[in-house]
Amino acid sequence: MIRFNNDYNHGAHPNILEALAATNDESYGGYGLDSWCEKAALEIKKYLDCPEAIVHFMIGGTQVNFTVIAAALRPYQSVICADSGHIHAHETGAVENTGHKIQVLPSKDGKITAEQIAAEAELYRTSGVQEHITQPKMVYLSFPTEYGTVYTLQELTEIHRVCREYGLYLFIDGARLGYGLAADGIDVTIKDIARLCDVFYCGGTKCGALFGEAVVFPTPELAVDFRSYIKQNGAMLAKGWLLGLQFYTLFHDGLYFDITKKAVGYAMQIKQAFEEKGIPFYIESNTNQQFVVLENSVMEKLAQNYIFEYELKVDETHSCVRFCTSWSTKQEEIDALVTDIRAL
Repeated sequence: MIRFNNDYNHGAHPNILEALAATNDESYGGYGLDSWCEKAALEIKKYLDCPEAIVHFMIGGTQVNFTVIAAALRPYQSVICADSGHIHAHETGAVENTGHKIQVLPSKDGKITAEQIAAEAELYRTSGVQEHITQPKMVYLSFPTEYGTVYTLQELTEIHRVCREYGLYLFIDGARLGYGLAADGIDVTIKDIARLCDVFYCGGTKCGALFGEAVVFPTPELAVDFRSYIKQNGAMLAKGWLLGLQFYTLFHDGLYFDITKKAVGYAMQIKQAFEEKGIPFYIESNTNQQFVVLENSVMEKLAQNYIFEYELKVDETHSCVRFCTSWSTKQEEIDALVTDIRAL
């Protein structure tokens, strides 16, 4: 069976395993206060054109999301999010468990607009009963979204403008950041991400690392006491250098961007094969996630040799499924799938 069900079904890139083995007999300080975390932070900041940024390393995406939100917001404040956003749809109420309400907006192709955000913020600003309702204070976006779509530079710029107008923080979930930045036709760079938001993270778990996310605060003021929030939320890894070493390996020579770009290229081969067969897509994506609408009989036939993600029932005879490539996908796996698609 060949897996296309997610982008974290293998261990880690060989370069990371080699780096871990090569340093295994060395000793370091704990809790992220070590030379590898320092070096990794410097390497990441080279790509941002933001030397004042603060970088922290954490273990997983959900952990990052609820810790960042808990650290940034007061108890009566809430976060605006698309209805498809990870914190709303896939995290078991982790944000609500910190005591913060998620204000959900309907999305199109997984994205929300500056106009929607402004309307939500304006409702609070013009309310005569502000003490009775939560105050929106943060906007949460995924880049790419849960549907593999990406915000354009214009869309992000407009959202940034609205956030500044209403005093909202902009938080970008970058669990799949590398795949989003490698999308076909994308006009957003990692420098743009750093310039337009208050906090974001470079995902490692889905982009070649064994585990880990690099949380970046382009605005240092928001990072004040963040280590205390990391510790309080059980998110501080004693062997923190294991995170730093992985991110140093991913970023010091651009490996992070190379392997995610390659994965997107593989996804485009899958996309082209389905297009050639006239098989429709549930949503158009130019990243490593491809959502196709299959007849149930075709879905069952492909499931004999491939593991992919069932998403939803489209009608009585069709289903939406996701094929997801990753840093670990091999050309021979793509060739096998493309051959079987063409034979349908």
